[in-house]
Amino acid sequence: MERKRILTGDRPTGKLHLGHYVGSLANRVRLQDEYKCFFIIADLHTLTTKPEKEHIEALADNVRSAALDYLACGIDPAKSVIYLQSAVSEVIELALYFQNLITVPRLSRVPSLKEMAQGAGIEEMPFGLLGYPVLQAADILLPRAHLVPVGKDNVAHVEVTREIARRFNFLYGETFPVPEVLVSEYGSLVGLDGNAKMSKSLNNAIYLSDDERTVTKRVMSMYTDPKRVSADIPGTVEGNPVFQYHDAFNPDKAEVEELKARYRLGKVGDVEVKEKLAKALNHFLDPIRERRAKYESQSGLADEVVYDGTMKMREEARATLTIAKKAMGISAVWNRMARKADEVKKKRGAQ
Repeated sequence: MERKRILTGDRPTGKLHLGHYVGSLANRVRLQDEYKCFFIIADLHTLTTKPEKEHIEALADNVRSAALDYLACGIDPAKSVIYLQSAVSEVIELALYFQNLITVPRLSRVPSLKEMAQGAGIEEMPFGLLGYPVLQAADILLPRAHLVPVGKDNVAHVEVTREIARRFNFLYGETFPVPEVLVSEYGSLVGLDGNAKMSKSLNNAIYLSDDERTVTKRVMSMYTDPKRVSADIPGTVEGNPVFQYHDAFNPDKAEVEELKARYRLGKVGDVEVKEKLAKALNHFLDPIRERRAKYESQSGLADEVVYDGTMKMREEARATLTIAKKAMGISAVWNRMARKADEVKKKRGAQ
């Protein structure tokens, strides 16, 4: 019996950070032995907010960087398919068919689209950004995925995919699985500034490839309890970014609980709490950094991994598109006309 399938991925806008890890990467590594996994490097999606030439020219390096981060985190290309979205043209055709199965008012209710537009400084919603969830639905359903590991902020996008899959199946017969969502237990990781989720564009992130010194420097600058001007003042643990990171990355749970208790009583300073967090984060990141350096030293490895994965995905994409077009009956239109034209040409040639 064939294993069920997973589709998830990232936009190649730069190096991946801890938010990506807790949001999805950890689940990808954990599930790659149980599911047939497809990991998309979604370069077409970057065009919705960064269509300028200079951003497109940076894509190749960003794609390599994402692939290296995947490998460094433990994604095995022998078990999983890592591929480039724009090199699988079937996704565009499938998205075109899906556009007719969803309404503009429905897409306008996806909350993250407005946030993406605001974050990119876009005053009016481009057609491509409004249709982002439709292209994402094509991404998910092209490999006929059953499960989508995502961060909490992308759940609404996957719900659009589920609606499109159900609508397609209703109109044309059972064709696509209706994918389930797997959300990380930690949800979105708050940024170092405490004001928003971790983000490259806001410069409030710790990257998976950051060295020990950089991580420590970033941790020591983290936002904590603003009311706590000295170590003897009781502090707030709930919603405190430093303790959220401790919960996510410090394996010594007894130490974390002891720090929380002392913090609430005003018996530990922010410096000590941050120093122990920096130590825990660097301990967590050390093997990821080592693996990344090893893979990065092998010239062309990232390109080869993405190329091989893309070729495998092209086979899956062709098969899925054939199934979908047959279910719709749209392929029969051309087939009938082609047969008729062939008959006419043969008769004309016999005269």
